[in-house]
Amino acid sequence: MAIGPVWELVIDCHDPASLARFYAAVVGGTVIDREPAWSVIEPDDATGLRIGFQLVPESKVVKNRVHLDVLAPDLDASTTAALALGATKQGDVVLEDDGAFQVLLDPEGNELCLVTGP
Repeated sequence: MAIGPVWELVIDCHDPASLARFYAAVVGGTVIDREPAWSVIEPDDATGLRIGFQLVPESKVVKNRVHLDVLAPDLDASTTAALALGATKQGDVVLEDDGAFQVLLDPEGNELCLVTGP
């Protein structure tokens, strides 16, 4: 028996409001700034994932153990759009049998991947 469903995914950061707006431009949803130390993206529909952004004092030091994979049917166009929002490329596009992906870093250095899917 499960304890319960996922309520939200939380990303530690230095600027919750700014990072929430970056991710809202990538995945959609509405940003709500609850306080200076906490912002959240409310998904546009019930099937979306709520993402919280929490102010922390420490900086990111190593690779994330959890990251978002964002479906991007047009990988080149989506990468260009993410770069314009403040992301940076981390390596080249990786081609696999069932699709391709591009690793990016968000404006605070957290990894995320744009994926084409099968």
